[in-house]
Amino acid sequence: MSIVELDAIELSRAIHARQVSCHEVMQAYLAQVERFNPVVNALVSLRPQAEVLAEARTCDQELNLGHSRGWMHGMPQAIKDLAATQGLRTTLGSPLFAEQIPVEDAISVARVRASGAIIIGKTNVPEFGLGSQTYNTLFGTTGNAYDPTLIAGGSSGGAAVALALRMLPVADGSDMMGSLRNPAAFNNVFGLRPSQGRVPHGPAPELFVQQLATEGPMGRSVADVARLLSIQAGYDPRVPLSLKDDPSVFAESLQRDFKGVRLGWLGDYNGYLAMDDGVLSLCESALADFIALGCDVESCQPDFSLERLWQTWLVHRHWLVQGSLGAAYADPQKRALLKPEAQWEVEGGWRLSAADVFQASASRSDWYRALGKLFERYDFLLLPTAQVFPFDAQQPWPRLVGGREMDTYHRWMEVVIGPTLAGLPSMSVPVGFNPQGLPMGLQIIGPAQADQAVLQLAYAHEQLTRWVQRCPPGCLTSIG
Repeated sequence: MSIVELDAIELSRAIHARQVSCHEVMQAYLAQVERFNPVVNALVSLRPQAEVLAEARTCDQELNLGHSRGWMHGMPQAIKDLAATQGLRTTLGSPLFAEQIPVEDAISVARVRASGAIIIGKTNVPEFGLGSQTYNTLFGTTGNAYDPTLIAGGSSGGAAVALALRMLPVADGSDMMGSLRNPAAFNNVFGLRPSQGRVPHGPAPELFVQQLATEGPMGRSVADVARLLSIQAGYDPRVPLSLKDDPSVFAESLQRDFKGVRLGWLGDYNGYLAMDDGVLSLCESALADFIALGCDVESCQPDFSLERLWQTWLVHRHWLVQGSLGAAYADPQKRALLKPEAQWEVEGGWRLSAADVFQASASRSDWYRALGKLFERYDFLLLPTAQVFPFDAQQPWPRLVGGREMDTYHRWMEVVIGPTLAGLPSMSVPVGFNPQGLPMGLQIIGPAQADQAVLQLAYAHEQLTRWVQRCPPGCLTSIG
């Protein structure tokens, strides 16, 4: 097995056992980047090879002296281009920040760097992370690992594709509207949106209002996702709403017996969600896997209007995007550099009143309570990760899904907003491929702060199905 085919946990063990040097690891990954990145455009702002190879040699010297920085010692890592990286360009996918070089790391970045990761560059994103299609005017479009002419998903699209093509051992991402889950589904890898507050967000000017987006881990195995989460998670005094639970629990065994565990299947919310042919049936076929694990699975629905939930989402999204981009919009020269979808969000935010925002927050609370009622009966909820399969990368967003017109640029990803608004842990696990060979995922949703339980169920499902190992991108097997 080649270096880049090792899971991240196996790679860390090999490095620390001195079976491979950090320099060899870096050389292998850089060769993989040279081979595949020109085709898919997943990694951007790459650092000079000489620099990262020199850092790898330093890591080897430290191991020779008996010193390891941590689990990621000498492992290459590329950071999502929404997260600040000290001394390395962080553009947010926007021409407004084309040459921005932060003076400090984001908290999650600082933690992986302290654990020994060598930052080799950034992963591509949509402009400001808006939309589940990874394209921008600075770097262009990221192609899917299984077919580069199709979308990668987003906004952690570059991260998911780099993972799937073995250009990174693990990847960080962030998730507001499915941005860790949707690209994981579209590239046959794992993505976890952690519980609200699990991974501290920032440092940021605003500490209390921004409660929709969160950083989180992606990987080619559930154990890798959990291990990266153990580094990203944990309280930080600069983030007052961050959780104080000990993150080391995520590095522990994920083995668990699921006999008799109750799962609620939400499906398409009784026909409310538009879905392309094959998505729902593929996810429904995966329910047999959970039954094989000993789980009891039955259909269920929340006692809540899904249209009310969507309106709640629109208010929160408009409000938060206007808060971050309103100043740029107010400047006509800068406004011209914002994509239409960003302008639409800001304009929606300006139309809101304080009463609108308060009512949306009350509705969000009612939604949390409605899911709480379901969790009185079920241990976990299951839901498709996406409503469509990957589509033409030249298309910014689909206008029709399942024969229904989409009234916004993000309505086609409505399926992911429920866990976000409730602040619940939600993990996308691979569930197979359609007849055209395109992957899909399913969300495992847990009660509040039950991240470890979600990881355990995902792990059990992975041991049974092995989709990542069984069905890698064809281009990997074609080169041998």
